[in-house]
Amino acid sequence: MKNIYFDNAATSWPKPPEMIDAMNRYNETIGGNPGRSGHHLSVEAARIIFETRELTAQLFNIDDPFQLIFTRNATEALNQVIFGMMKNDHHVITSGMEHNSVMRPLRYLEQNGLKVTVVPCFQDGSIDPREIEKSICSHTKMIIMTHASNVTGTIMPVKEVGHIAASHDIPFCVDAAQSAGSIPIDVEDMNISLLAFTGHKSLYGPQGTGGLYIKKGLENDLVPRMMGGTGSRSEFETQPDFMPDRFESGTPNAIGLAGLGASARFILNQGIDGIRSTELTLTTMFLDKARDIPGLRLYGPRKADLCTPVVSFTIDGISSSGVSQILDEKFSILSRPGLHCAPSAHRSINTLPGGTVRFSFGHFNTTDEISYATDAVTKIASGTIKGDAV
Repeated sequence: MKNIYFDNAATSWPKPPEMIDAMNRYNETIGGNPGRSGHHLSVEAARIIFETRELTAQLFNIDDPFQLIFTRNATEALNQVIFGMMKNDHHVITSGMEHNSVMRPLRYLEQNGLKVTVVPCFQDGSIDPREIEKSICSHTKMIIMTHASNVTGTIMPVKEVGHIAASHDIPFCVDAAQSAGSIPIDVEDMNISLLAFTGHKSLYGPQGTGGLYIKKGLENDLVPRMMGGTGSRSEFETQPDFMPDRFESGTPNAIGLAGLGASARFILNQGIDGIRSTELTLTTMFLDKARDIPGLRLYGPRKADLCTPVVSFTIDGISSSGVSQILDEKFSILSRPGLHCAPSAHRSINTLPGGTVRFSFGHFNTTDEISYATDAVTKIASGTIKGDAV
């Protein structure tokens, strides 16, 4: 039986053929180390990375592509921000729906004196921006928040919070791991100072790619987490102070960035609005069918336009891991059970310690797959289909 892949929030699959072709072409015909040699293959590798930087910047309305640095993933980008900017006597504000990529660095620094305010969220994962503004004090040096929850898909009021941050002259960092490529992002309109993203989720790029946008001037307040060879200013033993070299030491994942560039072009050609429309159709269809299934409990927004294509649910009497195992073994439906590396979010929606089953749809899923999945979930909830994990 063909696998039905509903785990796009973990990593999207399948990938656009353009991405695979770009990576194969790089491996077969280029292969050089960008910026480390003068021969034409090295120059071509550097050109591809520059093109990827331009395409990715275009996705987020970043005026200067050199203000965008590449990382391995959103986690590395967020660590660069948190460890590179926060000091022991600082205060940071975040939300109750954060991924551990935010919470673990903050909790680590909290042990050394960093003050962390976690603004509570409602049970659907949403947050009142006014509560964030109430938490600002004279020592507040950053507001950091997810754009969309990886547990419920809840889209956070980033533009409103960005306006609050700008009015208080506080840097605003957005974790766009779940939103980049799925919903529109405009760093200027949203007053985003720092934008962390990954390539392998809704951007449909390869694993091992991601990046960080740094608002012009803010790079001077950000200490690099890694230093070394950049292919530039090699006569000096000090780290370059210009962008993006200041934060891009070591040989880059050039083949991965070739794939990311192709995926970014795919997103731009499809149009974010077009992708969003497909995802809204799939999510609405599942929510409409699932809310009528006896014994199934939905978490997060009840309207698809309030979330990314992510739906969390539980079935009475069966653990989330049990449901996910049955879906895999009996129906070839691939999902993600448990806490999704976001215990703070599950605390907010009251699903600790067991977590939820997460379906996350993508551009390549179909309405037929949604119908098949709701039938499968109905059978599991009714007890018609059972498995060893029940």
